[in-house]
Amino acid sequence: MTAPGTRAGTPAADTDDLDVEEALALVREPREEPGDDGPGSGPPGGPAARRADGRPDGRHTATAWPRAREIAARAARTARAHGRDDPAADAPAPRRAPVSVPLGDALGLVLAAPLDALTDLPSFDTSAMDGWAVAGPGPWQVREEGVLAGHAPPGPLSDGEAVRIATGARIPADTTAVLRTEHGRTDAQGRLHPTREMFHGQDIRPRGQECRTGDQLLPVGTLVTPAVLGLAAAAGYDTVTAVPRPRAELLILGDELLTEGLPHDGLIRDALGPMLPSWLRALGADVIAVRRIGDDARALRKAVTGSRADLVVTTGGTAAGPVDHVHPVLERIGAELLVDGVKVRPGHPMLLARTKDGQHLVGLPGNPLAAVSGLLTLAEPLLRTLAARPAPEPYTLPLKEAVQGHPYDTRLIPVVLRGDHAVPLHYNGPAMLRGIAAADALAVVPPGGARQDEEAELLDLPWATAGIGVCFT
Repeated sequence: MTAPGTRAGTPAADTDDLDVEEALALVREPREEPGDDGPGSGPPGGPAARRADGRPDGRHTATAWPRAREIAARAARTARAHGRDDPAADAPAPRRAPVSVPLGDALGLVLAAPLDALTDLPSFDTSAMDGWAVAGPGPWQVREEGVLAGHAPPGPLSDGEAVRIATGARIPADTTAVLRTEHGRTDAQGRLHPTREMFHGQDIRPRGQECRTGDQLLPVGTLVTPAVLGLAAAAGYDTVTAVPRPRAELLILGDELLTEGLPHDGLIRDALGPMLPSWLRALGADVIAVRRIGDDARALRKAVTGSRADLVVTTGGTAAGPVDHVHPVLERIGAELLVDGVKVRPGHPMLLARTKDGQHLVGLPGNPLAAVSGLLTLAEPLLRTLAARPAPEPYTLPLKEAVQGHPYDTRLIPVVLRGDHAVPLHYNGPAMLRGIAAADALAVVPPGGARQDEEAELLDLPWATAGIGVCFT
């Protein structure tokens, strides 16, 4: 097995080239607990504790959790490394070409070109209220016809004249102000009087009040929100220039998985097939295919080498069991392993590889919560970088109760947010989804655990709300 950051099938790098954390990891004893991340997870130590020839090795080379996320975020910005001494190693990856996207499909994308005003906004003087457009001091004689939004421009007003006007309608020439409906009254002769003091220009939105043609409304890098879509439409845009969504393909591995019915005879229901496509979409990916490969190394190799996706995601098969084919397939196709095991629970035997320039593979463990851990540890930062989305601002909350930690590894624990505290949820084992299904976030628990009321970093779930009122404690 190759060390992280080397091309599969080539000698591992000298420890002099590793950072302190990686160098220390090489001399630690393996700490994998049997059964942590799925059936057939192999011997203690997992795939990261195997030598280049595939035989078990006592050295533990898993990457620290924060470092793994940094590597995943950076991977999308760099091209394939050809060796540590090669000047081209870690060269910037070619930029993904911007695309023109209809407004209806642009939500969640990032602007690749500034949104400049195509016209003045508003493009003509408009009424800000329903009422009367008036000219000069009152009282005013009211015209019979009114002025409606979207209709032909009205004739100019003379002093002492008023005309009924709707919100958004074009202001007649020589109008002094708009008198709101609730601020006017008519006398017996039909003349209009104000019921409160008025000022010149009252309730008129002048042309160009919001912007002038050519003004920059939003810069490159702006996330397209519903409000951005509204502004673009108001400014006359039918499409926006944006960074395209990363394409993702999901490969479901495992012969033991059922797609319907109850588990039976050693077969279990596939939870990841229904869950991961939607989760990947929530992370900003365009899921172009979901394929069931089973435990077939040849089919897996064909699927990976034939994929057109920016990110290939596999489920299961990342450890060292007899049908764990992900590592051997990556070696055969010459993939570059960037992360091979992460010091996190659940989800230790996850991996990240560059299969070719412009394409990466994230190998998720087979157990459901371990797969979620891998998704948020490796896939989320990589997809975020590919989509040019900014990293979320880290935040913390105190834990409502103490959380037991792993001696050496980070733990990710489902929590609900209640007031100013994060409440840890039970049912947080690697194979369990009951806790994460009720969660608002995952708490990042450092090695050694966290005390009650200790601040913990939180990872929001893509659809998180203030809570759904269910707490499994």
